[in-house]
Amino acid sequence: MVEVNLHGRQPQTVVNLRRVEELREWSYRPTQQTVTIGSAVPYSVMETGKIAELVPALAQAARTVGSPQIRAAGTLGGNLGTCSPAGDSLPVLSALNAVIHLIGPQGTRDIPWEEFMLGVKKNALNSGEFVHSITVPVVQGWQGYAKVGTRNAMVIATASACLVRDADEGLISIALGSVGPTIIRCSQAEKWLLKTTSLRVGAQINADLAVEFGRRVSDEATPIDDHRSTAAYRRHCVAILAQRLLVRSLA
Repeated sequence: MVEVNLHGRQPQTVVNLRRVEELREWSYRPTQQTVTIGSAVPYSVMETGKIAELVPALAQAARTVGSPQIRAAGTLGGNLGTCSPAGDSLPVLSALNAVIHLIGPQGTRDIPWEEFMLGVKKNALNSGEFVHSITVPVVQGWQGYAKVGTRNAMVIATASACLVRDADEGLISIALGSVGPTIIRCSQAEKWLLKTTSLRVGAQINADLAVEFGRRVSDEATPIDDHRSTAAYRRHCVAILAQRLLVRSLA
């Protein structure tokens, strides 16, 4: 709708899904340790309550979206349909290895996050398909989201990051937003950290290791210069965000 309002797109038909209650529901499956969120569940629902308790990084990202009015209307389905690298929820979905559930003329299909976003505002939706819901795991460990913008609120991300640490499995994942044509999963930095130190319960790291992790994360970013920032500043931002998130995850 933003692009329509800015005269970037002029679709012949617009379908309002607001009254499709199934898309505005969410569920928690304790036996599977997963949360499934309907594509039309607004960010205002994710900010607090049970979803925030189960998926705190998603709640943190939701709180950074626009104003209260925008959070009352904005949804994960909107972020996924737009597929902007600056979408606040998308690094969280990437770091959590989300599964996207689609419905279309040919039936239903499930797509892992890494196959969904194809480029700047490009996704794997076929003609007639729409996002029904999104499933993410409930991770037994720390997770966090942070972003940098030109001001402290109501701002599109200059750079963003989500880090998830599974303390039981000793695993870590980190994904970056606004520093490439898609959300960037920093797999090389993840592998390096896992080889370098233990991330299980009780693990500790030193400052030098956190700085090196940030540098390696920054190396995987592919930012550009644009009207919001420079590529160099974006690289600096994600390095600092990665350092801070890693330190917080082990505090």
